Amino acid sequence: MKKQSQHRVRRWLYRIGFTILVLISLGLIFNRQIKNWLVSSYQPKVTAKSVAANEKKSADFNFKNAKSLNFTTVAKARMNAQKVHVIGQILVPKAKIHLPIAKGVANETLALVAGTMRADQKMGSGNYPLAGHHMVRKDILFSPLYWKTKVGNTIYLTNMKHVYRYKVYKRQFIAATRVDVVNQTRSNIITLVTCDATGAGRLMIRGKLVQTMKYADAPNAVVKQFASQFNNK
Repeated sequence: MKKQSQHRVRRWLYRIGFTILVLISLGLIFNRQIKNWLVSSYQPKVTAKSVAANEKKSADFNFKNAKSLNFTTVAKARMNAQKVHVIGQILVPKAKIHLPIAKGVANETLALVAGTMRADQKMGSGNYPLAGHHMVRKDILFSPLYWKTKVGNTIYLTNMKHVYRYKVYKRQFIAATRVDVVNQTRSNIITLVTCDATGAGRLMIRGKLVQTMKYADAPNAVVKQFASQFNNK
């Protein structure tokens, strides 16, 4: 009887251990898919009222602490989405980029949106830098910048009151240490920054402001795209 009891215990321990190994294996296999789903499920409603409220909130602009995304960071971001202060949208039709813009570059912010890189930046005035992650999936966050964005493309920004149209004039790979690209400029430009294919360097896209218009006066096609789901979906 004692031997049978020990055999049953060993058998149950084996089953429990096997189940744990299967669960861990499944977690590793589907980690990327789950992480992408968590990002894509973030579809905030952006209004002039919500933007005005979020513009008054503080944020973390220490982009030196920004790290590559992992499952934990994304999960934490989705559980604390109320801490992501969305202040507008970015649209690059040719590259199929449509993302929320939020204040700051905290890891939880960049896990879900494009983040502003200076506390004093203002749409349509001087240099408006934005940072975003380059993911394995080519249609999520700022990944399309690397794969699809070209010189001559049009970039639209909106704070839901005005729409700012920029034309891309530079696509350049730079060192990760080139923090000067975030600095204010006299000319009205947009600077988009994401990782290169290696993750060690950066891709910088720059566009020149060519038009400012009220949101209500923007082309119907542009307004329709701003009202659609974000490209993370």
